[in-house]
Amino acid sequence: MVDSSNAPAAGSSRRDSGHDSGNDTATEVASGTDESARVWRAGRLDPMPIRKLPEAPPAIHLLGPTVFLVALGVGMGESYMWPRLVLVFGPEIRWLFLVGVTLQAFVMLEMARYAMATGESIFTGAARVFKPIMWFFFVVAILVYIWPGHLSAGAAALEEITGIPWVVSACVGLVLVGIVFSLARVIYNLLENVLSVLIGTLVVGTAVVASLVGSWGDLASTLSGMFHFGYFPAEAMSGAWFPILVGSVAFAGPSGMQQMWYTLHLRDSGAGMGAHIPRVRGLRHAGEEEAMPSRGFMFDTGDPKEMTKWRGWRRWVTFDALLLFWGITMLVTVSFTVLAQAANRENPNVKALIEGGDRDAALGAMSDAFASVGGPVLGGVFFGFIALIGVNATLGLFDSFSRGQADMTYFFVPGARKFKMSHLYAGFLWGVIVFGILILLFGPAEGPSSVLDILAFLSTFAMGAYCVVLLLVNNRMLPKPIRPRWWANVIIGFGALFYLGMLFYSLIRFGVVVS
Repeated sequence: MVDSSNAPAAGSSRRDSGHDSGNDTATEVASGTDESARVWRAGRLDPMPIRKLPEAPPAIHLLGPTVFLVALGVGMGESYMWPRLVLVFGPEIRWLFLVGVTLQAFVMLEMARYAMATGESIFTGAARVFKPIMWFFFVVAILVYIWPGHLSAGAAALEEITGIPWVVSACVGLVLVGIVFSLARVIYNLLENVLSVLIGTLVVGTAVVASLVGSWGDLASTLSGMFHFGYFPAEAMSGAWFPILVGSVAFAGPSGMQQMWYTLHLRDSGAGMGAHIPRVRGLRHAGEEEAMPSRGFMFDTGDPKEMTKWRGWRRWVTFDALLLFWGITMLVTVSFTVLAQAANRENPNVKALIEGGDRDAALGAMSDAFASVGGPVLGGVFFGFIALIGVNATLGLFDSFSRGQADMTYFFVPGARKFKMSHLYAGFLWGVIVFGILILLFGPAEGPSSVLDILAFLSTFAMGAYCVVLLLVNNRMLPKPIRPRWWANVIIGFGALFYLGMLFYSLIRFGVVVS
């Protein structure tokens, strides 16, 4: 058992027992005279003891676990892939971005449903349905996220400013990330504070520069372009561009497994029943980590007071999803789209360069647009933003990957519980750092090109797969009163068809996957 004094700041926790509603048929509720023995049975894993749900904090807030999704989501998709599409097809193509990021906001809400109700990650939820599903995501994470691609892109942008070889700055950055995470007392607290500052700088900075470079006409066409539903030029259906569109829609916000890792950040923030679970500490403070329970907890869904608290938590996470996640992601991509249109005026031939295969032409053109209003110094600021995006993504990805792999290892690898969760986290963290340095020094920075197509395929496939997992977990493993409504299931089902359908159409029709 975990002492409630260690619960994070998102809400205080009491270890009192609750009552189960006893009105669900999908799982069994054990009853008896000893109230502390009451449990919620879900799947074939250990049952979840009934505990009190902490009081929800105010719905309107500034900081929270969503900052991790924003850091992971505001990456090369928003700053590079979508501006490139705008330069080629015009701002009307952004309706696909609106669909992608809105769908991910709903996915975020459904990921949060299970995590806040149980204190478990979605990986454990998947294992309650069928353990091989969880192991699929364990393998995909290793295949997709061990490559230091985001940091390499950020380091290359930093080289444009400082002249420091990108390999040197990337290797130094990897080591610094490992040291900072290892020294942190509570890793979540450190990252939330750091990423909040970095994201704030990025959002404000890009908005200010976009206002200097762009025009009101650029802003109007950017906003109106989001609502040109069905706009799909003939060129977009070619083998050269359709796979890129598929990848861009998947990268409208966090891609791959990043939404699944969000459930672990929710837990460490103390959201909902996560307040009953110890937090992951840095390697230096691993000895202070409390004993990790073998399963999550469930609250009494038949108690009106508990359900009132649950609705408070849902309002809290809905605010995160709609304003912080959807709003900030949209604001950043609007700024970069305005920049792309300004870049098109400064470099009228940029579209031809991109269509001719120059993948970096969009970045160079946007840098020129920066420079047009402030000289070379301001042009360098653009590359500073790209470097900042690389730092954000690297911090978020390395933490999330290590957190997710440690979680699955601790609970499902025999003998792993001899170690603390913090030790396993550190092992995966330094493992991916060492691998990244070796790749940077002795191999291609992002892995062989033949492997990248497979990795991109797996990343988008994982998004369709986790939509299916969400439907199974939330509708089979949770008590009926807190299961998703029919319209939420329809939206998540659409997400599964959307991602998997486009991906396999690209594969069958053009013989290629995400580019």
